[in-house]
Amino acid sequence: MLLDSFYDGVEIHRADKIIFARFLKPHLVLSTCRAAGGMRRDLEYALNHQGCEPTGHLRRHGIRDPLRHRELVCIPYGLPPESCATMGTAANMHHAAIRAESFRELEVVAVATGGVETNAGRAGDPAGYYETPEGFEKLSPAEAPAAGTINTMLFISQPLTEGALTRTIMTATEAKCAVLQELNVNSRYSDGPATGTGTDQIIVAAPEPEKEGEHRLTTAGKHSKLGELIGRAVKAAIRDTLGRQNRLTAAGQGNVKIHLERFGCDNRQLREGICAHLETEEARILAANYQNLMRDPVTVAAIAALVCIWDKLKWGLLPISCRHEILSAQAALVAAAVGGRYERIADYRERLAGPADISDNQAFLALAEQALALGFADKWPPGESAAEKGEKI
Repeated sequence: MLLDSFYDGVEIHRADKIIFARFLKPHLVLSTCRAAGGMRRDLEYALNHQGCEPTGHLRRHGIRDPLRHRELVCIPYGLPPESCATMGTAANMHHAAIRAESFRELEVVAVATGGVETNAGRAGDPAGYYETPEGFEKLSPAEAPAAGTINTMLFISQPLTEGALTRTIMTATEAKCAVLQELNVNSRYSDGPATGTGTDQIIVAAPEPEKEGEHRLTTAGKHSKLGELIGRAVKAAIRDTLGRQNRLTAAGQGNVKIHLERFGCDNRQLREGICAHLETEEARILAANYQNLMRDPVTVAAIAALVCIWDKLKWGLLPISCRHEILSAQAALVAAAVGGRYERIADYRERLAGPADISDNQAFLALAEQALALGFADKWPPGESAAEKGEKI
């Protein structure tokens, strides 16, 4: 099925488990593909293939040879393997997003698929394997990679120098990282924000000059219009495909638990941690209304600020010597946000002063849970019955 065509140079097609681009004229292609990777001038197609379902990568060809694997992917669709740059993923091709941006005669097209729920990671996270001449050696105690990949195809309407084409990968990667930052995606392998997944791939292409001496664009950095268009197209395509594949949206990410989970908690642990600071009846009411608390915008904002401060302390942007007073002050704002009692911030700060040494994620989570509980317990006037409190949630 022909989905669209752009700048009289490329057609985008979908067929069952693949999305592929057919070049209508010669293109300079650069990719991370295992077969036909690197810089190529002899390719006719760029292809993204769904090789398995996104729950465990159970469907595999079992072929280690990348060239043989490419044959198994391309031949069923009538595509010549030797002319294809091929990427693989577990993402559904029906969730692919296509975005085009243009300025004057320059056009940039991004085609993206993506899933990040279980394989999002941060550059520098612990590795899962080490490659040797004999194959891949699993490393312990690193976790095995889970399902999740962001694949991007990027097409540019004007010829580029080889250096500029390489630079497009830098700009597109920064755009991908920006989307994950804006959507508050957490690494599944460390306590940092995600910058991608462990299996991301990219193909970039631009037409070859049609006549000798034709101008080639020389830069794709962020200061250039080409860089801007790449950033806008890639960000839009990746944001769109993550919304389709994972239902990952800005509104959906507005949740206290999502901000705190990378420090070592899930919904059950967080709920129990908050309830541990409450009286029995208050804990029952919180448990019944837990999701309301998690999604309250004012509370989410206060927790997001607390997490940001914790990151800044860990990264050295704020002095460690001021850790105690900085964290207790922001935790007091969390309690005030939950209960609406901003006039009591000074009291909350004193009550949350707690242990002077908040030096690890476990202690930080305990502070956040205590602040949430303190504010929840203080939502109603003294002496009000539990039934009356429950009715007001």
